[in-house]
Amino acid sequence: MITVTRFDGTTLMINADLIEFVESRPDTVLTLTTGKIVIVQESPKDVVEAVVKFKQQILRGPILIDESTGEGN
Repeated sequence: MITVTRFDGTTLMINADLIEFVESRPDTVLTLTTGKIVIVQESPKDVVEAVVKFKQQILRGPILIDESTGEGN
């Protein structure tokens, strides 16, 4: 999931796997595979970066915390 901001200032979490298109017209428009359209404040570049970061976190796997040190892997 990625967090985006609607124009009224509310935040929305979107399943990154459902994003089919990211367009700039001039507002950023996300078209989901469900056919739903969401207009957000973030730039297309910011949306793509958020999706890439999310996918990287998934591929890295869970962060394991060493309870004795409090540090992650």
